[in-house]
Amino acid sequence: MTFGLVYTVYAIAVDPNKGDLRTITPIPIGFMVGKNILAGGAFDGASMNPAVSFGPAVVSWTWNNHWVYWLDPFLSAGIAILR
Repeated sequence: MTFGLVYTVYAIAVDPNKGDLRTITPIPIGFMVGKNILAGGAFDGASMNPAVSFGPAVVSWTWNNHWVYWLDPFLSAGIAILR
């Protein structure tokens, strides 16, 4: 989920070779966030922010596979930037 979001933001809003897309920039980013919510909601609650996963983990003291929420965003963002 993080890879797709970071890649979309970079390709649409940050990439200097994209041309003039300022008027439609929010639309593909919004579609990617919506896709992440619909596709990832059943698996992990659509948590695209590690802090959102950290709060419930602290309250319930459930740390099973919690490392994925911290490792994945950093790896995915790095891979998306290198593209």
